[in-house]
Amino acid sequence: MAGASDERRPGPAAGESLQQQHVSCQVFPERLAQGKPQQGFLSSFFSNNQKCQLMLLKTLQTNPYVKLLLDAMKHSGCAVNRERHFSCEDCNGNVSGGFDASMSQIVLCQNNIRNQAHMNRVVTHELIHAFDHCRAHVDWFTNVRHLACSEVRAANLSGDCSLTNEIFRLHFGLKQHHQTCVRDRAIHSILAVRNISKEVAQKAVDEVFESCFNDHEPFGRIPHNKTYARYAHRDFQNRDRYYSNI
Repeated sequence: MAGASDERRPGPAAGESLQQQHVSCQVFPERLAQGKPQQGFLSSFFSNNQKCQLMLLKTLQTNPYVKLLLDAMKHSGCAVNRERHFSCEDCNGNVSGGFDASMSQIVLCQNNIRNQAHMNRVVTHELIHAFDHCRAHVDWFTNVRHLACSEVRAANLSGDCSLTNEIFRLHFGLKQHHQTCVRDRAIHSILAVRNISKEVAQKAVDEVFESCFNDHEPFGRIPHNKTYARYAHRDFQNRDRYYSNI
């Protein structure tokens, strides 16, 4: 996500660049059409944009999930810069955000993010994608299994499938409910950014589910709530200190 990550990755081939544009068009069509967000009515844009920027700042400064991910990104050589790596924009449809791998940038849909809690979840979810982009050679644009793995991890580790969120969705009481939620959310996310059938998305998720569900980096555990996330952040910091003393 950071400049260091950009430098060590080769530029996309022409065909891959075209695929990237097609994918970006599905979620952020204004980026393909004009190269920058459509602002619409200026008063509405500035109001939404200012609100988005303030909520983002609070999330980066206070949310334990995000603070751990920022530390992990920096530790991996991909330090995050708020002005460079986040963009508040208007988005079409109901999408709340996305990771634009071609720009190493997280897009926050200022017209769809409803409140601070929603912002916290979106930033956490997208930072997990950014972390995966930093630590691995993820083929976001042509390998749906790579995308499926990162979506499984994001749904599993971001708190999106917390008991509180699922109760609000009126989804609860099922055996192995967390796993079911993660699978369903991953499939939903894939379908939001890829023009593929539900069957293809389900197959990709099922093929990678066991290994990717059990990959808890950088948390070291499934952080079911903020308390778990704080413990995970503490352990990550202590692990860093431990290895530095060896």
